[in-house]
Amino acid sequence: MHYGICNLSIIPLRIEPTDTSEMVSQLLFGEHFKVLEIRKSWSKIRIAFDNYEGWIDNKQYEEISQETFITIENSNPVLAAEIIDFATKTDQSFFTIPLGSSLPFYNNQNLILNTSNYQYEGKVLKDKLPKETIIEIAYNFLNTPYLWGGKSPFGIDCSGFTQMVYKLCGYNLLRDAFQQATQGEVLSFIEESEPGDLAFFDNNEGIITHVGIIMNDNYIIHAHGKVRIDRIDHSGIFNIDTQKHSHKLRVIKKII
Repeated sequence: MHYGICNLSIIPLRIEPTDTSEMVSQLLFGEHFKVLEIRKSWSKIRIAFDNYEGWIDNKQYEEISQETFITIENSNPVLAAEIIDFATKTDQSFFTIPLGSSLPFYNNQNLILNTSNYQYEGKVLKDKLPKETIIEIAYNFLNTPYLWGGKSPFGIDCSGFTQMVYKLCGYNLLRDAFQQATQGEVLSFIEESEPGDLAFFDNNEGIITHVGIIMNDNYIIHAHGKVRIDRIDHSGIFNIDTQKHSHKLRVIKKII
């Protein structure tokens, strides 16, 4: 088994080993993973955080030892809390660090990625935050453009948004909306929900295709065109701009 770590700001995870293939997710700086298969130009990986699989370009990661992988796995994660910042390598080269990036072996503004030392002076998050902070963290992504497979403040999809918000608060969600819908406790009514709970929505075939975070007073924050705030009722999401329902409510889940 081989292991790797992302040493660039944001790289695409693709469904097939080609640059023209669909992007199904992303790796952010510092994320580690298992390498399942290595080809000439591409590697199939499984992300450690959520077990999501896909292909990445061999030029866009560094291989790490099994010992390093296990050490990172057994360490409390430290995440970048700035929308965007920089890490400086010992040779004075700069690396862009987006919100939610992992900072392995972080200590006193220093981190180690594979064999390289970096300095990061931005704010970090390293503890589980109370449920009340989920909406506050979610506001960091407000107006982020929708991007299928995206996980960053520069482009994000609906389940990437919920996953990253929960991750920054110290909680693990799976990657896709239908996977996240298998987690947590079912709530029978919107009235039972609290800010930070997740609402899931399905299509005409009954397949869960969308997720958002419930707020106070029957509002919801979700990624649809951009990360936006709309109304939610027993039918689903009521788009404030179009004055129409855009998503059909399937289930509400309490994760925390």
